[in-house]
Amino acid sequence: MKKSVILAALLFSGILAAQEVNPELEAVGNKVKATYYYDNGRVQQEGFFKDGKLDGVWVSYDERGNKKAIGEYTDGVKTGKWIYFNDNNNLSEVAYVDNKVASVKNLQKNALANRN
Repeated sequence: MKKSVILAALLFSGILAAQEVNPELEAVGNKVKATYYYDNGRVQQEGFFKDGKLDGVWVSYDERGNKKAIGEYTDGVKTGKWIYFNDNNNLSEVAYVDNKVASVKNLQKNALANRN
């Protein structure tokens, strides 16, 4: 399972680099909010850039509009705990340190709701 979560994390990161469609950009304070879309018009992912680097919360969605991942970048580096939404209705929490996977926990959706 850890390998599939790591693969999903790498794919999420790679989507940003492989994106061919120009994003919708909006100035928000000292950051730029970028929204990428699928061909069907739904949001593919959205998040922020600061000084040309990923910075702040990024959210990724599937083509049906369901969340796939949510996490945070600081100065272009993945930081803190990211949540990956799996097809089997479970969640994976991946902790990043220095842009590398430090730990992986498998959670159930109701467990996450109870944490907030």
